[in-house]
Amino acid sequence: MSSCVSPPQGGRPADVPALHRVAVLALDGVIPFELGIPSRILGGAHTEDGRPLYDVRVCTLDGAPVRTSDGFSLVPEHGPEELAAADTVVVPPTHELRTLAEDGRLAGTVGDALARIRPGTRVVSICTGAYALAAAGLLDGRPATTHWWEAAHFRSLFPSVRLDEDVLFVDDGDVLTSAGAAAGVDLCLHLVRRDHGSATANAVARHCVVPPWRDGGQAQYIERPVPEPTTATTAPTRAWALERLDRPLTLTELAGHARMSVRTFTRRFRDEAGTTPGQWLTSQRVELAKQLLETSDLTVDHIADRAGFGSGNSLRQHMRALVGISPAAYRRAFHLTSKELTVKEQEFAQ
Repeated sequence: MSSCVSPPQGGRPADVPALHRVAVLALDGVIPFELGIPSRILGGAHTEDGRPLYDVRVCTLDGAPVRTSDGFSLVPEHGPEELAAADTVVVPPTHELRTLAEDGRLAGTVGDALARIRPGTRVVSICTGAYALAAAGLLDGRPATTHWWEAAHFRSLFPSVRLDEDVLFVDDGDVLTSAGAAAGVDLCLHLVRRDHGSATANAVARHCVVPPWRDGGQAQYIERPVPEPTTATTAPTRAWALERLDRPLTLTELAGHARMSVRTFTRRFRDEAGTTPGQWLTSQRVELAKQLLETSDLTVDHIADRAGFGSGNSLRQHMRALVGISPAAYRRAFHLTSKELTVKEQEFAQ
């Protein structure tokens, strides 16, 4: 659902974005850090003149206080009616949710609350909040993720969900899921980026002192033997490659820069970045192309050349695969005019 709608006659001016209403459902045992992520990230997104872009409201099943996982209770100001009015519903994790969905079904009160959500509403889970979405049938046959620690149990309980525990988040259009803790920040920044473009998401990230985009997935955080302190890393090679995205970069060249064999480099790269060197390069080139589409008037062919795709057709193919739309459609949605770009540059310089 778009966060920008046309106001009724005599209402909000046409150039003022409508507030996108977000309901964050706090269940008993909710983890405070993840509960606060939507308010901190989405609530921190503003127009150039300081107007908020999201109206974030925390609600409970009955409007009553809820216990948190950390030994104190919260008193949200809203009840379950917010779920029916929201444009986006977010379900943060709770230490009790695994029990609530132990047999793959939700307790009646939770199921009744989620049933209030209107068709077409965007639904988001953070970490094990995915249990609630899966138990409600919202993830049947769809790709999703949750915390890697819970992957085996989740998969046994909800076999119809196409679970991918290696990624930080999954965007399946109107249903989005994320991995644990910090991945909720990644997903909420992604929502801002998707709704309002990279410049707005970057501004929020700067204020929160977090990276606007993290490479790789959960694979880099899964428990595995700690390498010896002398073990080489691929991080310098990744930084080196980011400065040369316009060039053809072969696996042999990357491994040579890291002073490793191709086999060792490939294995270590996947362990550290959670993806293959080729997939990582493609995603970085797409990100560069998106930035150029937003902030320049270069043609698609020129952007493809700058981003290392070689041709406009190659860029179109990869953007459709990774972003879901063509470069032209992305530019229409997110391109900044020269005036808007100047304002953003001044903001970032402050």
